[in-house]
Amino acid sequence: MKIKLSRDALLKPLAQVGGVVERRQTLPILSNVLIKIENSELVITATDLEVELKTKTNIESDVEQEFTLPARKLIDICKALPADSDLQIDLKDERATLTSGRSRFTLSTLPAQDFPAIEASMSNEQFSIPSNVLKRLIEKTQFAMAQQDVRYYLNGMLLEAKEGKIRTVATDGHRLALSEAGFDKSLDIEVILPRKAVLELGRILTDSEENVQIEVSSNHVKIDIGNVSFTTKLIDGKYPDYRGVLPRSTDNKIEADREEMRHALQRASILSNEKYRGIRFKVSTNTLELLAHNPEQEEAEEEIAVEYSGDDLTIGFNVGYLIDVLSVISAEKIHIELGDVNSSCLIYAAGNNESRYVVMPMRL
Repeated sequence: MKIKLSRDALLKPLAQVGGVVERRQTLPILSNVLIKIENSELVITATDLEVELKTKTNIESDVEQEFTLPARKLIDICKALPADSDLQIDLKDERATLTSGRSRFTLSTLPAQDFPAIEASMSNEQFSIPSNVLKRLIEKTQFAMAQQDVRYYLNGMLLEAKEGKIRTVATDGHRLALSEAGFDKSLDIEVILPRKAVLELGRILTDSEENVQIEVSSNHVKIDIGNVSFTTKLIDGKYPDYRGVLPRSTDNKIEADREEMRHALQRASILSNEKYRGIRFKVSTNTLELLAHNPEQEEAEEEIAVEYSGDDLTIGFNVGYLIDVLSVISAEKIHIELGDVNSSCLIYAAGNNESRYVVMPMRL
């Protein structure tokens, strides 16, 4: 069986799904992508048993065939071939020979019937949201997800639609990120997306205003993004009550230039303790001092002008957490609300609290 198609027709969908394929797999078939050609349509599927990505492309072909090929090798071969080149795939026994011009590659295949599929249950809710809105919600919060925490529900992101809002929330127990957008549909959805699914979804979403279709079932979420179909298992657990973590409003409010503060934090962090990353926030009327030191008795001091008329305070924070927050806020000015030395701070863009960030204090 011979299949002819252009290099570009194969490379683009491969690049869209390739991120799901892990380099080291316990099952050999998971290192492959499933390629199906039917009714002049090329369908490529990749999965790691938790996340499944499927992309469809129209091609000129009257062949009907289903087979699997090693994902990484196939992507690398297509990338290395000249642009606008044509590709022929010759399937014979358990081998696939790829020919393009004077280049020839022989790859081993695995049976298509052995390729696992995620069987999602019937959806409970269906709704749509602009791609750029969902992308923004993910980008503003994903950095705060935990990594390999024993509290498995923290190794993911809460996606919530209720009260006329759609929200994403992520926390690792030391900081919390929340972002929301207005939503005109009456829903009551609360699901936890796994970490890998969140990162992959953020990669394939576009800044387009085109709607993506979302189907939520008891154990899966399916999202259709243009020609890409994304399915992920959900984390089974109860997400912490993030509302109880948000600090109450306070008069101790700093208004500062975001870029100026971010650069000052980055400079001060150079001499912070590499393990604990602690930095002192010393705030007084219209002045903020950033103080860092390490076990080698080295010190860094930064002073920036801010708008502040509250109580004099000295509070310790993890400098890396603060830099992460300031890196995802795009506004020129930020507000930081402080309680006392034992209270978390609340950070958000001046004039816009759609995205809010909580950072717990440190003892220094």
